[in-house]
Amino acid sequence: MTGFLVLALYVGAFFGSYFVLSRLLQGAFARKGFNKLKTVTFGDESAVVANRIASVLSVVTVFWLWVAFTNSVIPLPKLPGPYQGQMEFTYTATLPDGSTDDATVTMLVYPEDIQQTVDAEGNPGRAPEAVEVEPGEGFAKNDSDTVARYGFKVLNVWKNDDVSKKDGSVVTHINGAPVSPGDYVEVPEGTIGITDKGTPTFAPAVGLRMARLYLPAPEVVLERFVRLNKEGYQNFTLWEHTRYSLQRVLLGFLFGALIGIPIGYAMGLTNWSRGWFDPIVEFMRPVPPLALIPLMIIWFGIGELSKVILLFLAALWIMIIAARAGVSGVAITKVHAAYSLGASKWQILTKVIVPNSLPEIFTGARVAMGVCWGTVVAAELVAAEVGLGKMIVVASKFQLTDIVIVGIILIGVIGFMIDVGMRKLENWLVPWKGRV
Repeated sequence: MTGFLVLALYVGAFFGSYFVLSRLLQGAFARKGFNKLKTVTFGDESAVVANRIASVLSVVTVFWLWVAFTNSVIPLPKLPGPYQGQMEFTYTATLPDGSTDDATVTMLVYPEDIQQTVDAEGNPGRAPEAVEVEPGEGFAKNDSDTVARYGFKVLNVWKNDDVSKKDGSVVTHINGAPVSPGDYVEVPEGTIGITDKGTPTFAPAVGLRMARLYLPAPEVVLERFVRLNKEGYQNFTLWEHTRYSLQRVLLGFLFGALIGIPIGYAMGLTNWSRGWFDPIVEFMRPVPPLALIPLMIIWFGIGELSKVILLFLAALWIMIIAARAGVSGVAITKVHAAYSLGASKWQILTKVIVPNSLPEIFTGARVAMGVCWGTVVAAELVAAEVGLGKMIVVASKFQLTDIVIVGIILIGVIGFMIDVGMRKLENWLVPWKGRV
């Protein structure tokens, strides 16, 4: 249900932002230059560029959704949150002789993360004590207890009663409504239930926000990011985890490109190479890198070599296919024109085939880098002691979701920066892309 709500809110923000930009700000943000004079844009890549306003709004929307589904202190609109405060409900105890008595249970619902806070003197937070209540008259006495948000509490309402459960006292009504074992009563503050053995329970209403265990607020993640840089995790600082992961990815990608591009060129230029390598490439291409981890351990041990080779294999087949596609996509008319001007085979390779295949190679490089980043988490599962993937996996075992999110954000940001850098490099090295 939550996933559909997130999708609906995101889609609504997309269309709402588009309507505002297209209707109200169309003149202010209209494209300038000769491209605006084009009458045909469908299918013309050069006529479609990213709208930076839309990019900013997309990031802001994702951040808002993050805040809206958490108990963040950031002053942005939020979805209904969990119940917190003091509530009461009445239960009716019935004895074997048919006599009844009512008593009130007072519940104090407190923030679930209060024990993770620290006061000004450095003392950790403590869960509050139950409020004091008057026992009242009759054999059923008033009770009080505490429960954390998103929590669940089994209530022994007979602990101070004159007649215990063993003596035949049974809870038969909640707030005047008859109940039996297995029943539930919904109240605005939560759900009051009766177990199969007749014991009352209370679960506070959770609303639509997620507990810190499942999705910590942005400020919690930021605090953890600062602490990881200062204190580190698993004997390594966040920078060291990042450096090792980045080093492994770059080495694996570099070797994959150095070997994959020549093989791809050979497959695109000679029939023998195409026939020789094609079965291997087409066989290995669909095999996920995760399936190769056991072989990497058996063949290369649990050191750095096995991780780099796994990332190398993740990038190799993509680079081979990209280079092969780049060569195969060179217009034959350009080759004939070069031959007619007296160019040698070497000149055709370096002046015609390589320049015209570079766009495909850069596209494959961007895809390969993304796959390598996606594989580094699995690669660092191979008995690694340091790395973002190792940090994420270890943190997940201890349910440290804020560390997991820090690692995921870092992997995404670094991958995005690498992709942007490769786009800039492509624009610099291949300025003729889309123009010839």
